[in-house]
Amino acid sequence: MAQAENHLVDQIAQLNAARNLVLGDAAFYPQIVNGILPIIGARARLELRRWGAEFLAETFASPALATDQKELLAADVLQSLRETLLLPEEDQLALTHIVQTAASLYPLVFRHIINHPEDRETWENMTAIKQDILRRWDTFPYPVKLCCIKFVQRVVQVQTHGLISDPRRPDQNETSLAIVPRNHAILSLPNLEAEASGLLDRLLAVFQEESSDPLLVNATLNSLSVLVRTRQSVGNKIINAVLNFFPSKQVRSPITPTVRVGVKSMERTARALMINILKRNPSHPLAGKMQHYMDRLMQSRLEPVDDTSRKRTTPSEPTDGLDNAKRARLDAETPPLLKIPPMPPGPNSYAQLFTLTEDAGLSSFDVTQLPADLLVKIVIPLLGRVDQSLLNQAVDAVRTRYQTLQKQQSTQPAAEEDDDYEPEYQPMDVPETAPAQPDASAPEVDYEPDLVSLGPFVLPQPPPLSEDEAAEVGRSAVGRVFGMLASSDTALNTTKGKTQQQLGFARLAGSTFDRDAWVTLLTRLATRSPAGLEVQGKKEDASKKKPTISDSIRETLYRYILEDFRARVNVGIMWLNEEWYNDRVQMKFVASQRTEDDETSVPLHYDHWVLRLLDGILPYLDSRDTKIFIRFLSEIPEVTIPITQRVASLAKDPERVNLCVHSLQYLILFRPPAREMCLSTLEEVYQTYEESRPAAGKVLAKWRPQKTDQQPVQQSTLTSRPVPPETSNSAENTAQQ
Repeated sequence: MAQAENHLVDQIAQLNAARNLVLGDAAFYPQIVNGILPIIGARARLELRRWGAEFLAETFASPALATDQKELLAADVLQSLRETLLLPEEDQLALTHIVQTAASLYPLVFRHIINHPEDRETWENMTAIKQDILRRWDTFPYPVKLCCIKFVQRVVQVQTHGLISDPRRPDQNETSLAIVPRNHAILSLPNLEAEASGLLDRLLAVFQEESSDPLLVNATLNSLSVLVRTRQSVGNKIINAVLNFFPSKQVRSPITPTVRVGVKSMERTARALMINILKRNPSHPLAGKMQHYMDRLMQSRLEPVDDTSRKRTTPSEPTDGLDNAKRARLDAETPPLLKIPPMPPGPNSYAQLFTLTEDAGLSSFDVTQLPADLLVKIVIPLLGRVDQSLLNQAVDAVRTRYQTLQKQQSTQPAAEEDDDYEPEYQPMDVPETAPAQPDASAPEVDYEPDLVSLGPFVLPQPPPLSEDEAAEVGRSAVGRVFGMLASSDTALNTTKGKTQQQLGFARLAGSTFDRDAWVTLLTRLATRSPAGLEVQGKKEDASKKKPTISDSIRETLYRYILEDFRARVNVGIMWLNEEWYNDRVQMKFVASQRTEDDETSVPLHYDHWVLRLLDGILPYLDSRDTKIFIRFLSEIPEVTIPITQRVASLAKDPERVNLCVHSLQYLILFRPPAREMCLSTLEEVYQTYEESRPAAGKVLAKWRPQKTDQQPVQQSTLTSRPVPPETSNSAENTAQQ
């Protein structure tokens, strides 16, 4: 038995995993539905059938699944639903979801039969399910009855004539009798239309009963709005049936609060239906009658129900010499009565002593959280408006409580001393036979000192992690942090447009929990945490260096930026600024500690990662990314010759020549330290690529006019022999050192 229960739990867990999979990607719906049908069929256990009915109802009501795929899945699902309905065991939860699934399937199967009249088996299964639901409609429990109302509304909507929006595209028209061919092999238009008319009469019969159930009436009213809006042929019939329905006339004694609430809910739902119809069609032929109906509902307001509430009740006996019914004639003020709740069972606190309200929210509110000046501003005006009689009653209630507690405490210690006091007195003249008595209780005497002698339990220290294990743990932690970055990106998109406070350069890395805070924390972990630990004695030691957590963070940052570089360009800028700052600090530290014979050096990361990031971004840039690319080049801390060479490589594509020229022109204008190298790069672009000469010539005419007059060369070092990134970086680093 236990094994069967465990197997069932495992099956439910696997099915829930499959549900989560299709909720994440709707493309898996066909595969999952076909795979679970044998598991949730009529021969399965009740728990599995309940889960399967709920899943099928979600599947065919989901807007993420395409209509064509729903039609393909309907044939296999119908057979399983039909077999489940034939079971003698009627489970309310399973039946509810089965009827919901049938309501979603009926328009799909109807359209499928219109286009595929040879599939007679599918229509027979759908017809059998429909007949079974309609036959047992009145005997179903209330939750299933409400679903049956929705199913009947779908059947009536499908089996009546609808509007044809575009005769040339029948697949875009609504499913109705209007798209059924007259000589269809299976569907008979007169029979279907007659059946729809009978079902509509059965649906509207709830308004003609002497005592209607509010749940059924409200469900029917809510389902009729769709028929009125989409089916003009039956719209007037539905409206006239509702106009003849007055919930207040169906009230029968005894009148209870439940009856009042039910009648008011039916009135509100009927009024909401009329308002919805008039909003969509103000010029409706029955607009006058509907407006009169709504006015009558507003004026009646349950006249037979509210008569009892408007009558004055029998006055109670006077308690203080004056009856409340006579105070108006004697011009005497009626003192309000304060309801004092009883004290909870002890022991009691001072808060419970002074609590005179039964409101749980007010009782649990901590006033100490409010500042003192705010409390003074609130309490002083309130004390000036307190009713004196209420204050006296409250003070008397607290005094009575306090006196009662004093009496209880004065009598309680004596009883405790009589019952619980056991003196630990041992007389000196104990007989010699006394030591033999503890033998009977020897196990207890030996057991208690063992318990007392036990010291505090301390968990043993975990074994130390190896370098590989520590690196793996670090990589998993970095992965979780980047998962939070993805969730913060989603939150940032949802709050886009709201004004947010910019904290600026002086912000703390952990001051907030937004995306910028996590990015700042990660970049500083990657750049500043290994400060002083990466010093190398000789150049050959660099090849033996093992990858560290900082390198894994850098690699993950690189991939994170490339996934959506247009939206995450600010992350790359922040990261490269941190790398450049860290490189300069490390170089300064090593230079101050270096001696004449010392060959120590520190690895530099900025040049390597900025070029790698550029190599990853450049293939995906186009002319629309000019602003993003210029912003990236303008906000990175240093522009080097390899960077300008990468920018010049954009000119190889004729469609991106303007992007290349505009980027170099911006650097020439607004980054004076890089002006000469950018002018040299632009000159090479001008000499090499003919498409760039109109735009590049204008820039060179201002800064180097003599170069535009020279004859362009046919081959240039820019395309024939690119500078390796490693060589340029090492040369530049040597020059800077």
